[in-house]
Amino acid sequence: MPIVLLESVSSLSADAWDALCASPQPFLRHAFLSALEDSGSIGGRSGWQPAHAVLNGAQGQLLAAMPSYVKSHSYGEYVFDHGWADACHRAGIDYYPKLLGAIPFSPVTGQRVLGAPEVAGQLLDGLSAGLDQQGLSSLHINFTSDAENALLQGREGWLQRLGCQFHWRNRGYRDFQDFLDALSSRKRKQMRKEREQVAEQGIEFDWREGHQLSELEWDFVYLCYANTYRVRGQSPYLTRVFFSLLAERMPEMIRVVLAHQAGRPVAMAFSLLGGDSLYGRYWGCLAEFDRLHFETCFYQGMDFAIANGLQRFDAGAQGEHKLIRGFEPVITHSWHYLCHPGLRAAVANFLIEEQQGVRGYAEQACELLPYRQD
Repeated sequence: MPIVLLESVSSLSADAWDALCASPQPFLRHAFLSALEDSGSIGGRSGWQPAHAVLNGAQGQLLAAMPSYVKSHSYGEYVFDHGWADACHRAGIDYYPKLLGAIPFSPVTGQRVLGAPEVAGQLLDGLSAGLDQQGLSSLHINFTSDAENALLQGREGWLQRLGCQFHWRNRGYRDFQDFLDALSSRKRKQMRKEREQVAEQGIEFDWREGHQLSELEWDFVYLCYANTYRVRGQSPYLTRVFFSLLAERMPEMIRVVLAHQAGRPVAMAFSLLGGDSLYGRYWGCLAEFDRLHFETCFYQGMDFAIANGLQRFDAGAQGEHKLIRGFEPVITHSWHYLCHPGLRAAVANFLIEEQQGVRGYAEQACELLPYRQD
């Protein structure tokens, strides 16, 4: 059965696509992916050209699929292969365009290849075998779930790469104080002081669902989001329209916390809800306030997770500063199929050493956790 690369997820019905999703995670849903496309956040000159891989049955039914993109750069992926691209450039090897199976701008572990394992394997094998014919140097799949890891482990030509993030786990805490009681005395006092410093500035917080924000409030959310990029001299990945489309298409999964001072909004954190997890995605403020970032991005999310019985809070990709606030190291996985044999051999050797380093780093990071040692 031939594999087709579609230029838009909207060419497939939402019901057919979502029916293949094995988890309630929001990022893989048709609504999220189509909002990225319809808002102009990807496509055009963004360097993200949709090329969703699908495998149909004899009756035209959708059997397997993977959200995928032809990339002309490596930005917005959070699995950094710039060094590989630079080495190819020096050696006169074309690294771009490449094919990427991922959720744009979303370093969140989850399902990537939709469908039963046997047809998902057919999709992967067909894609890797056809890269040369498509003029593509490689196929990369980022932030894979355990199911994809099992599917790709030992598959010919595929190289595994490890990374490390920091996630917070809810161990059945009754409230935030119950969580603090699980920490060492010094760390408990530090977190309590940080929260008090924010409260002393007269800042209050208001949680909203997607349908509870007006367009003016979405303007504020976007202004904050874009400002986090502009202060670093960068352009934001997402367009303003994306937020309105997402609020229209999947409002029940959106959670936004607004920070107000004297009735005026000053900061926000945008999260998505899926299953037993809260995913903190974007944050921003319009002025500097002491400790406001920690409160808005971390403590508010932890409070929300406890109050709503959620088991996990993923607050984003980077940040060793999360460790001392109770976020634990978690190993992430990505997989890479490189057509050029010399490049594949060099990267394979590099990854052996890198994997040892990542695992060692995660073990050492555990020593910085603030939990009380019984």
